[in-house]
Amino acid sequence: MKLKDLLEKRKSAIIKHWFNLVVDTYPSDTSRFLKKQKDHFANPVGTTISYNLGPLFDELVMDMDPAAITKLLDPIIRIRAVQVILSPSQAVGFVFSLKEAVRKNLKKELLDNKVLNELLLKEFTGHLKERV
Repeated sequence: MKLKDLLEKRKSAIIKHWFNLVVDTYPSDTSRFLKKQKDHFANPVGTTISYNLGPLFDELVMDMDPAAITKLLDPIIRIRAVQVILSPSQAVGFVFSLKEAVRKNLKKELLDNKVLNELLLKEFTGHLKERV
């Protein structure tokens, strides 16, 4: 099975894990609140993060449309950037926790050298694109 297919198959688990990693960057009381409170008005931070991570995952894994990615990142970064409890690097660093969520949810599949090589190649070519 190809990496793209595996990511699509495990999408909901990966996004849920990613959401938990993102909100775990907050103090424990805040993190618990962000995870439990589903009301948009009572929890705009958690709702904004949750609402945008799924489509952001799709863009990062499937389409890679820079304009769409920017549009999805913007509300999350804005809401995290104005919070005193997060440094600027923490406000944007949540993007990299997607790697941890993917690795954790595809642990068994990554033992297959073809899938692992595909993941590593995707990461390597991504780094090359950033430098060009």
